[in-house]
Amino acid sequence: MHRGALPRRGALLLAAAAASGALAYERRRGGGGREDTAVHVSASPLLRRVVYSAAAGILPGGHLLLPPLAPGFPILNSFASTSVPPANLKNQGSDGNSDESKCCPGCIGRNTIAKAAAAVGPAVVNISSMPDTHGWVLEKSIGSGTIIDPDGTILTCAHVVVDFQSTNPILRGKVSVTLQDGREFEGVVLNADRHSDIAVVKIKSNTPLPSACLGSSSKLRPGDWVVALGCPLSLQNTVTAGIVSCVDRKSSDLGLGGLRREYLQTDCAINKGNSGGPLVNLDGEIVGVNVMKVWAADGLSFAVPIDSIVKIVDNFNKNGRVIRPWLGLKMLDLNPMIIAQLKERSGSFPDIRKGVLVSMVTPGSPAERAGFHPGDVVAEFDGKLVESIKEIIDIMGDKVGVPFKVLVKRANNATVSLTVIPEEADANR
Repeated sequence: MHRGALPRRGALLLAAAAASGALAYERRRGGGGREDTAVHVSASPLLRRVVYSAAAGILPGGHLLLPPLAPGFPILNSFASTSVPPANLKNQGSDGNSDESKCCPGCIGRNTIAKAAAAVGPAVVNISSMPDTHGWVLEKSIGSGTIIDPDGTILTCAHVVVDFQSTNPILRGKVSVTLQDGREFEGVVLNADRHSDIAVVKIKSNTPLPSACLGSSSKLRPGDWVVALGCPLSLQNTVTAGIVSCVDRKSSDLGLGGLRREYLQTDCAINKGNSGGPLVNLDGEIVGVNVMKVWAADGLSFAVPIDSIVKIVDNFNKNGRVIRPWLGLKMLDLNPMIIAQLKERSGSFPDIRKGVLVSMVTPGSPAERAGFHPGDVVAEFDGKLVESIKEIIDIMGDKVGVPFKVLVKRANNATVSLTVIPEEADANR
């Protein structure tokens, strides 16, 4: 055989072996100061026969150290020109796995979910009630929560700390809070909002408390990975993972009455006791609070977006409760496809590119008194162009009894200016 063909055959031999399974290198010092390279490979019996035959033709002196059918065998040769140093091995642990095997920025590595869970895990707590029965104090795990401030402020669900099963909802004044490290505290319920199902609990500690960082739910997209933490069925320190299925699931889609709400829908495993626990992005930031699941189906879980929760907590701090303006309108966000369909149905539909359609006006409501009609399209609210219900809600904020100028488009491109004064919403309405 031509001498120049040996390195090429050696390279092909290594490539075949590497493709077949595990491959490792070892450098050995031979006689006369010569350095040899040992290649350890695990391969199938058929491939071992092929490699053995090929090795016999290129290895001087037949330095095949193990029988061809051994589970793993080294091939000893002096073809330094065909060997490639295993540079990636320096980043591997004793188990042969790299510490962070990301192929590019934005990819999920083998430790990504574990790191996200580790970032918020110490701040996740188990919340238990302490009913007094015949003089005995019995602890009952009722949910989860997250410390969001080192001062001991905890986010959780309202139904965890409020007994909604009674005729008149009863606020649990105090609850038992257990941290991941085993410390126990008495927690005081500061505020609870039944409509959003969000509550705030406070604990006091003489030693530092772990806390989690808040992220932004507005940056989430369907398909993004998320992690749910909590204490389902009293099993503390439980972590599950999944993806965001929908970023704006309406309460009406779930058959829930009352005021309009939006949820993050995920397929994370959620069970009784997860309520109040955090939904976390891959950066270890809270993007929601888990509130419920569909019991008749798997993979249908819901969380309150953190952007909404921040506004709720601000209302707690500012007003002692959540104030929600109410107009008495049922509305629909418009997009080009819906607008085109509406124009096909009625040639008098206004020529618009965006806006919010009024589909129903509640009798006796602020909107009816202001002169709204079904079929109106809200183009401007308080002097600002709008194209979604969320934008109108954000503009109103917590302003009740304050007049807002509204510009609406009507049939045959008629433009009408209205003034509406919101009332405070009744959560039971």
